[in-house]
Amino acid sequence: MEWLHLVSYFFGGAFLANAVPHFVSGMMGKAFQSPFAKPPGQGLSSSTVNVLWGFFNIVVGYVLACRVGDFGLKITSDVFALGLGILAIGLFSARHFGRFNGGRGSRHS
Repeated sequence: MEWLHLVSYFFGGAFLANAVPHFVSGMMGKAFQSPFAKPPGQGLSSSTVNVLWGFFNIVVGYVLACRVGDFGLKITSDVFALGLGILAIGLFSARHFGRFNGGRGSRHS
């Protein structure tokens, strides 16, 4: 069932990476997009909601990466799967939130 562990590490990486913008924005007292905003993923949620959502993502990421199988930092396939999950959600988030936060770069006319 090694491949199931790798899938778990991939999603663990995605949840851990997703925790960062929400938790940090919330700690800074800034509103940020979340699944609980209206419309979901586009509107802004309060800093408190983002801290809670970020913390939830940390817990889920920990469970998926550290409590499933025997994740090892010296096992290349484990680290690769976790890193791929981090990269995947990072690229998705950059494109998605870039629409709202000016991260798509400037357009020269």
